[in-house]
Amino acid sequence: VQLVESGGGLAQPGGSLKLSCKASGFTFSAYAMSWARQAPGPGLEWVSGISNDGSDTYYRDSVRGRFTVSRDNVKNTLYLHMNSLKPEDTALYFCVKAVGPKLSFPTDWTTVHDDWGQGTRVTVSS
Repeated sequence: VQLVESGGGLAQPGGSLKLSCKASGFTFSAYAMSWARQAPGPGLEWVSGISNDGSDTYYRDSVRGRFTVSRDNVKNTLYLHMNSLKPEDTALYFCVKAVGPKLSFPTDWTTVHDDWGQGTRVTVSS
C-alpha cells in the first residue's frame, strides 16, 4: 500500500487549498478513505471521510461546510478541497485508508484505519 499526498502549502486566512492523495498497491475502489491532521496543540484529529463508492461523506464539526472530500476511483485519487481556511487548520494532513468499504466511528477512530501516507503540510497565516 502506498499513499502519497500533495497540494499542501501556505494559504492566507479565508483562502483555499486542494489536497490530493494518489493511492497504489491495493484496490482503491474497495475501501473507504479518510483525511486526518496533526497539529501541535490538538494532536491527531480525524478530519473527513468518504465511503468506497463516494456515496457517503463525513466531516468533523469544525470543518463541515468549509471542506469537501471526494474521490476518483478511476484515477485512484482522494481529494480534500479546503475553503475559508483558518489559522487553526494549520497542520500536517494525512491520507488514511480504512479497513473496509464503509466508515465506522468507534471511540478510537485509528482502529478502523490501517495505512497512512507521509503527510502534506498546510500552513494558514497572513
